[in-house]
Parts: sequence; structure tokens; C-alpha cells
Amino acid sequence: MKLADITKHLVAKTLNAVKKAMRDAKLAIDEVNGVVLVGGATRMPHVRKAVGDYFDTVPHADIDPDKVVALGAAIQANLLAGNTAAGDEWLLLDVIPLSLGVETMGGLVEKIIPRNTTIPCARAQEFTTFKDGQTALAVHVLQGERELVSTCRSLARFELRGFEPMAAGAARIRITYQVDADGLLSVAAREMRSGVQAEISVKPAYGLGDEDISRMLKESFETAQIDMQERALREEQVEAERILLATQAALDGDADLLSSEELAAVQAQMQELRDIAKGTDHYAIKAALQKLADGTEELAARRMDRSVRMALKGKALDQI
Repeated sequence: MKLADITKHLVAKTLNAVKKAMRDAKLAIDEVNGVVLVGGATRMPHVRKAVGDYFDTVPHADIDPDKVVALGAAIQANLLAGNTAAGDEWLLLDVIPLSLGVETMGGLVEKIIPRNTTIPCARAQEFTTFKDGQTALAVHVLQGERELVSTCRSLARFELRGFEPMAAGAARIRITYQVDADGLLSVAAREMRSGVQAEISVKPAYGLGDEDISRMLKESFETAQIDMQERALREEQVEAERILLATQAALDGDADLLSSEELAAVQAQMQELRDIAKGTDHYAIKAALQKLADGTEELAARRMDRSVRMALKGKALDQI
């Protein structure tokens, strides 16, 4: 049996990796200016032919494929040491292999830095509180491509404490993810009004091998549709909980604005939403949310009128 036949499956596997890299980089074959062969195995004629056929070009084989590795490492070391000169156009960048995100309400993952982002990099996103009077926020740092916390890799947890209590949704909490050239992740959470801040650092690649990355990516592709359906359901359930809390708070303060019949109707719609939110049909939850919104329009209008009257009470026209 010929060597080409024995190694055929390995060449195919390598080309699959090349195709994935091209797709992730959003590059077409005709956008590649040239291909440099790296590593001793590229001396085999059938490897060079396979690469040439895929890229529709003759790969560069005039450089020792073993020496290429050493030259690349030397150039990268020189750059990391800060030895660059005007006109240098070397660009040797590492990327984040798996997305980095944070846990949100409902056990969902909000991705802050997507996979294949070149490092060093930094990304920030603002979040808010879920309940009235909240003075702390738990930050759960996660790694992975899937939508649920339970299916991603937990990296770290910390808490942001000590900011002033506010109404739900009023706080502005900026969470910043920063990855340095060595792959060290620093996460900072800051409440923008008070300036209260907490942070933590973690090495995302610690204990994570190539096989783990491949497995996690494969699982994310295979379960993408199921994960998105589960995410849609949980998002509607979280929204239902938020609206129910807000509606109950409105009733606690201004139920006297409604007649007994109107109050009973709103409470019935709230109970209907609670019951439907326990199910698995996110479309039904969305419809129940809209029904409650329509049913509380009059209450919202009357509360607004009351607030305006209270604000204007005892003031002269020229004070308005």
C-alpha cells in the first residue's frame, strides 16, 4: 500500500481544518495571496498537491518547512519584545478559541467576546438590575458557544456590592472583558452612577485542551436549533416574571384607580400569564404578555395622570 493511501484520511482531516479556518476568517479562496507550507509532513508530494488543488495555486515550497516554524516563532518573540520598526507589517495574532460570556436572568448566556476574536482585545456591555431595591449583582463568567449556563464552562464568579438601591432597570452596570496577549482574562463590573467596582482575573485556557474545544464546538453545532428554542422560551419566561412584578407593584400603589371589576380583570390576566409561563410554548407566553399589556393600558394612563397632578399640585403657572 502506498504512503499516499495510508495518509489520505489525515490529509482530508487537515483540509477540513483549513476550510473551518477560512470560514471563521470570512475569507474566500481567491482572497488568499499565497500558501506557505509548514512542518515536515508537507514535504510529501500528495500533501502539496491536495493543498494546491484546494487553493487553486502552487503553494510556496521553496522554504524549508521545518525552518518556517522557527522563523515564525522568532518573529513573534521579537514582536512581543517590542522590537518593531517603522514600516513593519508583520501581523501574527492569536485568537480566542471559545466565546466568553456572562450569565443573565433565566440561566442564559450573553456573549461578550465571540470566539475567533483576535487578542489582545476588550469588550464592554451594559446590564441592569431585575428587582426594585437591588444593591448587589452576581457576575458569573462563562466560556462556550451554547445558550444556557448549564451547557457552558464556568470560569469564575464574583459579586458587585454596595451600589445604592434603585428601581428595577434604573441601574447601569457596565461589565468589561479584557484579554491580554498572554490570554489572561480580566473581568470588571462597575455601577456607573456610584462608581462602585469589582473585578477578577482568570486564565480561560487553563485545563482546556484541543479535544475539549472541538467537542464543545461540535455540540454547539449539533444542538443549535434546540438551544435557540430553549433560549426563546426562557427569555419570554423572564419577561413574564418582570412584567408580573411591575404590574403587582403598580397595583400595590394605585389599585384604587381601578373599579372592582377592572381590578378583578387585571388580576385574572396576571394569573393567566403565571399559568402559561410555566409551560413550554413561548408563543403562548408572548400572547399572554400582550394581553396583559392591553389590559393594563388604562391603569397606566390613570397612574400617569395622578403623577402629573401630584407634580403640579400647589404650583403657580409661571413655576411650571
